[in-house]
Amino acid sequence: MSIKLGFLPDFTSARHVIHLSDGKRLVLFRLPSIEPTKSKTKAANETENGWSFYAMEAECPHAGGPMEDSQVDIEDSAYIVSCPWHAYDFNVETGESSVGIKACTYPVEVRGETIFLKYSEDGISLKQLEPVTEQVKFKKQRQTQETELSESLQKSLEISSSPVFLDDNATFCDWAVHILNTPHPEHKIELTVHLFSIFTEREKSSSPMEIGRGTITPPATPPRENLNTVKATEMPRSRGGGTLKSRITMLHALANIELWAIDLAIDICVRFSTFHAEETGKELPRAFFHDWLKVASDEAKHFSFLRTRLEEMGSYFGALPVHHGLWESATATAHDLRARICIIALVHEARGLDVNPMTIEKFRKAGDIDSVGALEVIHNDEITHVTTGHRWLTWICGQENTDPVEVFRSNVKMHFRSGLKGPFNTEARMQAGMDERYYGNYEKQPANVKVA
Repeated sequence: MSIKLGFLPDFTSARHVIHLSDGKRLVLFRLPSIEPTKSKTKAANETENGWSFYAMEAECPHAGGPMEDSQVDIEDSAYIVSCPWHAYDFNVETGESSVGIKACTYPVEVRGETIFLKYSEDGISLKQLEPVTEQVKFKKQRQTQETELSESLQKSLEISSSPVFLDDNATFCDWAVHILNTPHPEHKIELTVHLFSIFTEREKSSSPMEIGRGTITPPATPPRENLNTVKATEMPRSRGGGTLKSRITMLHALANIELWAIDLAIDICVRFSTFHAEETGKELPRAFFHDWLKVASDEAKHFSFLRTRLEEMGSYFGALPVHHGLWESATATAHDLRARICIIALVHEARGLDVNPMTIEKFRKAGDIDSVGALEVIHNDEITHVTTGHRWLTWICGQENTDPVEVFRSNVKMHFRSGLKGPFNTEARMQAGMDERYYGNYEKQPANVKVA
């Protein structure tokens, strides 16, 4: 049977989640036709102006990862999407994968100005069609009539200038260092999202962005603007989350973490751009830079969510002290990519998977549903970030004939001497690829494992 999805002018997003009446969730991809049909007869899923539509199940058949967040690549004149959790790849038209498993795909037909989904069961209808967007909440200059707002808050709600954009000849590393050296948080998130957009688009073209490996040096510490920086031990306590003040304190601390997380994901690209694996001597593939840039773009989105909530609650980012503890770990691992991935992605970010559900529950009990929604998006994205760290540590170890579990545990022993402490969110960690071998029985350290 055919299920009417809607009219072509309504499909402006690259992806939509299809909710069917039988409970099934699919992802609809709108992608440029790779080889547009030259004859008068177009392919069934192709539009007159060169777009093609594909539909596949929304959950990865391997572990249930969200395919609406998948990475899209072109291989052998076909679109391939990779699950954000474990990078399992699938042909969007056939569902076939290089790892042997297969995803369910569904034919899409374009009839005039209407899009239809071919479905095997009768009596099923469209329940909801949900566009997928990055949802970054850029701050625009606001006009407010609330005279009781403080002067500092009024000032925080305005942007006095626009960020500086580099020209078309700038390399990836030029952009990375420019973003790292940008102190204004609003400019930083706008530049980060812009870089992800243009880098991704050019990857699909005949003129991809030059990486610029080793041509420019990142700053030792990214600058910050108008923030009261203190030691981590001097930070204000958030306590239980039952009061507005405590929730503002928690969101402010999380916003600071997300701002540093942008820099960490950008820094790993430029600082280690000249990395070559031992044994094989292989350099980092372009997918490495795309993956971490996607992480940085997500972190920019997260910061925008939290900054927006702070302002909606009557505060602003910068109203409370912040600390640079996360960047201290970056400094300690600036000499070695393996150590950087282990400590930042697989210790700090993985720890977020452990504590996020408890934080979300505090806001839920307080009735702060808007913050709960933002924090749930952040938590789900962070599973994919840990996956990215796990994927690239595994890639390096595969090149160097080492065990990623042993390399991880040895780097933790070297650079995170307080040790890994539970409770652990075993389900979320497993979704990200980290089974208990990484963090269980931590007192038993492996011996004779090479670390930086």
